[in-house]
Amino acid sequence: MTKRFFIAFFTICMVTLSGLAQDKTAEATFKVKSHDFGTIQEAKGPVSCTFEFTNTGDKPLLIIDATASCGCTRPEYPTKPIKPGKTGKIKVTYSPIGRPGPFKKTVTVKTNGKERSTKLFIEGTVVPKK
Repeated sequence: MTKRFFIAFFTICMVTLSGLAQDKTAEATFKVKSHDFGTIQEAKGPVSCTFEFTNTGDKPLLIIDATASCGCTRPEYPTKPIKPGKTGKIKVTYSPIGRPGPFKKTVTVKTNGKERSTKLFIEGTVVPKK
């Protein structure tokens, strides 16, 4: 009885451990995580940039959410899964209207990937209307 229990227990442990070792995961790898707009004119209105990423994992990547640090910044992100090896883009738009001077904003991207949360940054200086 004890020998059978030990063999069964050992077998279950080995199967569990081998399954954990082969656990697949998604992973968002960004080309860059920050963008400097430099000097922008308030009068010209909103500016945008795009952050490109690749799913370097072996499971489909889901962008669960992308939120900006304030209402002047608006991220747009893919809602469909990104297959392993494929790329996706997050577009970030900043509205300089009524915001003269330097700025630095954050977009927090939440995924089902290895890194559950990634921060993207935009910055620049707004020249006010004359």
